[in-house]
Amino acid sequence: MTHQPDDAMDGAGFGTLSVASILAETARRRPDHAALHFAGTTTTYRELWDQTRAYAGALRARGIGRGDRVAMIVPNVPDFPRVYYAALALGAVVVPVHLLFKAEEIEYVLRDSGADVLVVAAPLLADAAAAAGRADVPVLTVLAPPAGAGGPELPRLEDEAAATAPIVRHEPVAPTAAATILYTSGTTGSPKGAVGSHLALVEQVHCSLVDAFDLRSDDVVFGGLPLFHAFGQVCVLNTAFRVGASVVLLPRFEPDDALALMVGHGVTVFAAVPTMYVGIIEAARRGGARPALRYAVSGGAALPSAVLEAFSETFGAQVHEGYGLTETAPIVSTNPQSEPIRHGTVGKPIWGVDVAVADAEVEGRIALLEEPGALGEVVVRGHNLMKGYLGRSDAAAEVVVDGWFRTGDLGTLDEEGVLRIVDRKKDLIIRNGYNVYPSEVEAVLARHPQVAMAAVFGLPHETHGQEVHAAVVARDGSEVDAGELVGYMQEHVAAHKYPRVVHVADSLPLGPSGKVLKRELVQQYGTG
Repeated sequence: MTHQPDDAMDGAGFGTLSVASILAETARRRPDHAALHFAGTTTTYRELWDQTRAYAGALRARGIGRGDRVAMIVPNVPDFPRVYYAALALGAVVVPVHLLFKAEEIEYVLRDSGADVLVVAAPLLADAAAAAGRADVPVLTVLAPPAGAGGPELPRLEDEAAATAPIVRHEPVAPTAAATILYTSGTTGSPKGAVGSHLALVEQVHCSLVDAFDLRSDDVVFGGLPLFHAFGQVCVLNTAFRVGASVVLLPRFEPDDALALMVGHGVTVFAAVPTMYVGIIEAARRGGARPALRYAVSGGAALPSAVLEAFSETFGAQVHEGYGLTETAPIVSTNPQSEPIRHGTVGKPIWGVDVAVADAEVEGRIALLEEPGALGEVVVRGHNLMKGYLGRSDAAAEVVVDGWFRTGDLGTLDEEGVLRIVDRKKDLIIRNGYNVYPSEVEAVLARHPQVAMAAVFGLPHETHGQEVHAAVVARDGSEVDAGELVGYMQEHVAAHKYPRVVHVADSLPLGPSGKVLKRELVQQYGTG
């Protein structure tokens, strides 16, 4: 039967949804509760929403409105949520920029996103102002002293907010309207802007709170994850603000500073990437008090079981490991608090998200592997998927096939629907025809008493196809002998898996989400 088109059936409808309501409504419900702790100052929800409305008024006076793009280069300070929610409250789209980007990279993001304005924290102005000038994007500063007091000759958002009327309420937008553009740290070519919707971001929060985590309004959440990344934005800022919890902001993660802040503010929930777990364990081993954590959340990369166990022993808190990507807003699955933790897994998919395993070698279509335990590429569909890559429908068509998003990760699903990530498809090492999964080898390296961090990668080899290499960082006060470590690994893993070459490094290159950038290790040691 053929039906005539009808707006009530086929149109977008009249429903609205805004990420900005997360802050606005909590400010209404819990106005006097602490929203942020930063540098000895506490900001209540009422104060934060008032400040946000003032910033939104200033942006509105500059012509920023629905669909405009507000780029921001702001660290984990109160100005991040002020700018973030101010833009969203106007129906604009937020474009958070990586804080370590140099001028050329910033310029690329500004041009690619079509940014209408750039808000920059004063300490990061050097590269940002140059990039904005070349991209012809107006700049507003925050945290800068007035021009007469030695500040830059650029308009200050604080001044413009004080001189304009604040908005009264946030603008209504369609649930599927764009809310954020987050740039992926692509392994090849230029970064792509993944566009996230208000629906995806808000549903992430609600699904997490209902099914995954017992976050309470009296919790104090560690805010050291970079807020320009999806993990920090959604799993810390938006989720904590939705329940009215407090967030302790830390602009730069230094383990000893982080531990002192956690103790001083009574942090109860620790959310971090594996490299932060390693650092905070080392800080605790150096002595001093420890916070009374209720639980911890890990994501961004695989958490070696040795690190998980060490953290739980050190802090007396369970670690709930999850999995996600920028394109999935970000959560795909997690080990929920309501069930026993399945160590070595990333738990079950969150509500409304379908996860399957597909044949990784089949291109152009999705060939699902239905046998429990089958190893293949993890594919995802659900409310959490991005709207697409900005200006790159070709790139989106490569990764969203038959309605499924191809993650590029290899994994398995057991009979109970528990997901285990084996490794990145691109990181797989093939030595003498045998598959070597770096994360498996890294988990063994992490158990060595002198190793704090490890990354395993493959380099070309004339005889074996690829050779297994490892880069390791020693624990504080320890020294690692590369030859001894090779022997240790030879005793603990199969002959085709152990690294024949171990590189001892002071640090490992990290991406925005705390993942080790193995392509940089390949480049560094492949040409050495």
